[in-house]
Order: sequence, then structure tokens, then C-alpha cells
Amino acid sequence: MRLGLIEGDGIGPEVVRATRVVVDEALAAAGAPAVEWVELPMGHRAIDEFGAALPEHTLRGLEELDAWILGPHDNASYPAEHRGAVAPGGAIRKQFGLFANIRPARAFPGVRAAAPDIDLVIVRENSEGFYADRNMFAGSGEFQPSRDMAMAVGVVTRRACELIAHEAFRAASARRKRVTIVHKANVLPMTMGLFRDVCYEVARAYPGVEVDDEHVDATAAHLVRAAGDFDVLVTENLFGDILSDLAGELSGSLGMAASLNCSATRAMAQAVHGAAPTLAGHNRANPVALQLSAAMLLRWLGTRDADAAASDAADRIERAVAATFAAGIATADLGGQVSTAEFTEQVCARVHRR
Repeated sequence: MRLGLIEGDGIGPEVVRATRVVVDEALAAAGAPAVEWVELPMGHRAIDEFGAALPEHTLRGLEELDAWILGPHDNASYPAEHRGAVAPGGAIRKQFGLFANIRPARAFPGVRAAAPDIDLVIVRENSEGFYADRNMFAGSGEFQPSRDMAMAVGVVTRRACELIAHEAFRAASARRKRVTIVHKANVLPMTMGLFRDVCYEVARAYPGVEVDDEHVDATAAHLVRAAGDFDVLVTENLFGDILSDLAGELSGSLGMAASLNCSATRAMAQAVHGAAPTLAGHNRANPVALQLSAAMLLRWLGTRDADAAASDAADRIERAVAATFAAGIATADLGGQVSTAEFTEQVCARVHRR
């Protein structure tokens, strides 16, 4: 197995290294061959060495891989001449057509959660919508005709809606068999109306899955009030980004919020949280979000390639994280006292347990 490894900025190097160690341990425990890690530069390090936050040779390196782990980036702190470019994560998603962003949120025993019954998956369309960095063939979907006026274009296509709807219904088929379509068709009847209607059309191919729909503002309130009501939510890019941050915090902390960006042929593990530069270098960051993202990546590979060892390793990581929390071991963002390295050691010890 060859996997890409991109450390990124801020706490990126720390949580990426912590994730690499856990993946190696889990695969070894599952009886799989060792990973061949392919390290590629991005972010401040790449700017310093190569003059670009996302160098061309990093993209060429990713072209040779089916899967990789991406650390967080801090493009807001890049030098001025680099801040106007598309953020590295968005550029990678667009370059490789990673149209689906799968973001689970669940509460773990041992972790104080605002919504202790939360166990859901947000399936976010990742290629268009209101995100200007990826909704145009070339250039941005934002325009500024004058200093006093700015405009943004939201793009919704039938094909993208069909693809993401199938992802959502497949996910629900393996879970509690319920999909909620999240939209804002009451005020955006053409774009969000198309998204909603196409999702309902796709639903006919999954008669065993219950389907309903909600406006995004009502969904946010519903999440706070009764997050346990939801199984799988499918929505467009911007709404999915906001709702998944909310769901992550309701489960205990954004430090636990995992995600997988994927197409049918490639996948990228990427934590929901940012680079947290003020924590960088202090061995205090919570590595769980990226470790659980890596478990999702291994499960994706296991399903695609019928690789039982990869699937077993994914299960081992998830069980080990849950068992570590249940033992009362956590980083500071969850009220615990252990460091990044100490938490990772505990997870590594538990991946060998059945």
C-alpha cells in the first residue's frame, strides 16, 4: 500500500505524525504489509523551499497515488502574494475530482458531549455550490464590479446532485436507513430546488431508505435540540461545511471531527479542523480527527479493493480511539491532561486488542 503524506501547517506535522504511527500499528496488527509512505510538501514549508504553497511536483506526486492523508493548512497566514490563490485543500479536491466530503459526528463514552446521542454522517457535495474556489472551470465564482459591490455565484448541476445523492443513500443503506436532504429551496428555488428534487429522484432507487427534507436553518436548530434524530444528511458545499462544524462541536470537540474527500477512484483523509497555529509545537493538539479520518481512508480502500486487512485496521483504529476515551484519557480540548504523543501511545497500544 502506497499512501501520500502531507504535513501542512500549524499543528499539521504533529497530528499527521501521530496519525501515521497509528495507521502503521493498526495495519501491522491486522497482518497487512507495511505502508510505503510518500511525503509531499505543502504550505509554509513549500513556500519557503519551492515558492508555492502547493508545488506542481506535489500534485504530480499525488497523481501516482490513490489515497493520501492531508494535514491542515493555514493559508490566511501565507505571505500576501500567496493568500489570493486557491487554498491548497480546495485545489487538491478540484484537481482530482473529489466530489464527496463525508463527515461523521458521534459522541464517545467518556467524552462530555453537548449532544450525547449524536451519531450521524453529513454527506457534503464538494465540487460546486457557493464555494467560489471550485465552482468555475477557470477562475473564481466571486466577482467585484466595483470597490463597493461584491457578488458570488452558486453553481448546482444535476450530475453533481446525482453523484452526491447516491453517496448519501449508499451510506444510509449501511446505517439506520434514513436520509435527510438539507436545502434552502424556500428562498433559492432554482438552485436549492434542483438539489432537493434530484435527491428525491435518486431516492427512488433506494426503496429501503426513508427520506425527508429540511431547510438548513431548521436543521441547525434541530441538531442542537435533538441531534439523535438524524442518520445521514446530504447537502451542498457551504451548508455542509457549516453543519458539520456544528455537529463536530456537539459531539464534544472539533478536535474529533473526521472527514474523507473522495471520488470513485481516489480518496483523501482530512480533519475538519484548521491548523491551530497557537498550539503548534506544544504537543497539545488533539490528533483524533485525523486518526479517525485515516480510519475512514483505510475503510474506503478496504471496500474498493476487497482488502480485509485494510478494513480490519480501520475497525481497530476506531475501537482503539473509543477505548482510550472510555478509559478517561483525553487531550486538553476535551478536559483531559495528556499530550498529543501520550494520547497516540494509548491508541497504538489498544489497536492490538480485539
